[in-house]
Amino acid sequence: MSDPAKTRRHAERVRELVASLVREIKDPRLGMVTVTDARITGDLREATVYYTVLGDPTEQAATKAALESAKGMLRTRVGHALGLRHSPSLAFVLDNVQDHAKELEDLLAAARQRDEEVQRLAAGKQYAGDPDPYKSEDDEDEDDIPASERVGAREDQS
Repeated sequence: MSDPAKTRRHAERVRELVASLVREIKDPRLGMVTVTDARITGDLREATVYYTVLGDPTEQAATKAALESAKGMLRTRVGHALGLRHSPSLAFVLDNVQDHAKELEDLLAAARQRDEEVQRLAAGKQYAGDPDPYKSEDDEDEDDIPASERVGAREDQS
């Protein structure tokens, strides 16, 4: 098991290498690819590369096929560049950042719409009861309360 800092450095290096090597792939199925992240196991044997593709699902599927067919060349080049005893095997995973971002934007828009509806319904309304339901010290005059009912009053007062 290697050091976590070393693992992070290797993962970052794998991301940089794959991002630069993807431009060298001469496959017509390869679309507009952006390598977003890479993760590598603690034993440095398996690397997962996350990528995004600009386009519709058919272009995404074609790009996945192109990356899978170029996996051997990419693994060889990454292994030589890293200088490790064993070249890490590469797995490509489509990163759906755009889909998640759109879903979050839709949820935020729905929340804003509900907040506006609540504000519209609350406009011009009043609270039930007194405007200030809490009693202040000025409201209570101790002169109005008999001495026998006061809190902490002495029984032997005359």
